[in-house]
Amino acid sequence: MKNLLLISLIIFSLRGIAQSEFKITDNNFVLDSKVAKIYSGEIHYPRIPHEYWKDRLLKIKATGFNTISTYAFWNMHEPEPGVWDFSAENNIAEFIRTAKEVGLNVILRPGPYVCAEWDFGGLPAWLLRNADMKIRCNDASFMKATEKYLNRLGKELKGLQINNGGPIIMVQLENEYGAYGNDKNYLIELKKMLRKAGFSVPFFGADNPENKMLVNSQLPDIMQVVNFGEIYNMLPDSAFKMLSKNQGSGPEMSGEYWTGWFTGWGDKKMANPDFNIQKRDIEWMLRTGKSFNCYMIHGGTNFGFTAGGNAWWGKYQPYITSYDYAAPISEGGVPTERAFAIKNLIKKYATWDIPDYPAPTPVIEIPAFNMESTASLWNNLPKGIFSVQPKSMEEFGQNFGYILYRTKLTGTRSGLMKVKELHDYATVFLNGKLLGTLDRLKNIDTIRIPEISEKEVVLEILVHALGRNNYGDRMLSERKGITEYVSFEPFTQMNWEVFSLPMDNKFLNQLKFVSGSTDTKEGAFFKGNFVLTELGDTYLDLTNYRNGFVVVNGHNLGRYWERGPQQRLYCPAPWLKKGTNEVVVFDMEGFKANSIKGYKEAL
Repeated sequence: MKNLLLISLIIFSLRGIAQSEFKITDNNFVLDSKVAKIYSGEIHYPRIPHEYWKDRLLKIKATGFNTISTYAFWNMHEPEPGVWDFSAENNIAEFIRTAKEVGLNVILRPGPYVCAEWDFGGLPAWLLRNADMKIRCNDASFMKATEKYLNRLGKELKGLQINNGGPIIMVQLENEYGAYGNDKNYLIELKKMLRKAGFSVPFFGADNPENKMLVNSQLPDIMQVVNFGEIYNMLPDSAFKMLSKNQGSGPEMSGEYWTGWFTGWGDKKMANPDFNIQKRDIEWMLRTGKSFNCYMIHGGTNFGFTAGGNAWWGKYQPYITSYDYAAPISEGGVPTERAFAIKNLIKKYATWDIPDYPAPTPVIEIPAFNMESTASLWNNLPKGIFSVQPKSMEEFGQNFGYILYRTKLTGTRSGLMKVKELHDYATVFLNGKLLGTLDRLKNIDTIRIPEISEKEVVLEILVHALGRNNYGDRMLSERKGITEYVSFEPFTQMNWEVFSLPMDNKFLNQLKFVSGSTDTKEGAFFKGNFVLTELGDTYLDLTNYRNGFVVVNGHNLGRYWERGPQQRLYCPAPWLKKGTNEVVVFDMEGFKANSIKGYKEAL
């Protein structure tokens, strides 16, 4: 009898799960037979500590939204071929389950390419080890790798679609493909792969409001949405007319309405678009019955080495660590005046109850503390690898971090040295002394090597790999390090010793620290600690350092750089602990230990 009762309960439960249905008709989104409007906010799970997912999702719901949108980040889930990671901040299934828990539907954007101002647009860097591979097209090797990724992602997420009782209502096909290429066969095969991987909810495509882009990404059986914002200097009416012209029928939606913008290293200030324009556009979309997705509603942080870059118009620009994006909910999870204004607008049109914001997360100051021990990079190098010519980081099996090239100058020992296609920033040493820097951001790829009297002349080039290009036609040129050659025209320097410096925890844990500052060669690690009796978010100020990254209790907070505009790095409370907390700083251009302080606000 008990078994019969259990079977009956399971059958009833399964029937209940299968009742929800989301459809796209000629004119509307339909959820469980009722016309629905999608008011969505973009949020990315790896940009937020997983302990804060529920807090941020509750704040999005309290801003009035009924849906969230997120990319799936291939390079986070498959850091090496066949090695999968769906833990901690990469646990996308748990993130989506949390969205369901707080009452939000989910739009999934699995890529394989996502852009997102994320390193290599979310594609794994190990793809670049294959010199013959072509990305984002029907290239056999790229499609084989993509299919493995989508199948593995499907195992994690297919049970979380709305027709299986989950919150996923739609899946995006690729991402702004019309801005990159026109291989319709690629899109058709990608659609087949997604279906085979178990994604059964409606698909849609997204592109910017330009006819050529929308045409390039359009498939006859896939609804399109339009992405736009202040940067296009276009009224929403014009953007939607362009969409209607291309897709004919279907509900009208902005797949990304840009509520802010990204910031690059060297910008004069953090991006801060005119909210009056955004408010006007959002109100127009609400009033005219459009659906929309605010990109971003909460930006978060490019922790570690995840920030991307672009190379538009031949100028390379890597992005800063903060992905605050001037979003309505700030990097630290604080609803801003923009969030309150959007909430008041949505209240006029929402058919659901909008809750109050949850209690704010605590923030703390940390008094200035000293870095009491040092480890010289030069005394902690791994075993070198011989290479006749310099090769890219990827060719040595490395994805992120730094890489050192060392050679002895013979014959030609001086002159104007050129590093062809340096990616991206380097310090140059001659017999252990800093000679100068090379800088892709400023198109500086030459440096004069002086005559010196020493019998042996050792040249060292330490390269910092900044964000890989995440947009446009130059993505395949984004290998890191010295990607071509070093020359004293017309002489080419041969015979190098190369040191791979991934700067991951495995590497950092092997460093040999000594008390005080014992080295005078630029490129050093500094270690210190501070003690906490209470926990809260904080912003570590790095104005006393020049160029590097910061790790707190094993968590890489991201890059800092004296050229700004960002000077403080967000350190979330879940990565801190009561008692002693350890901080490790690497500075590629410094060798002196300086104090650090934690503030309650970003600069």
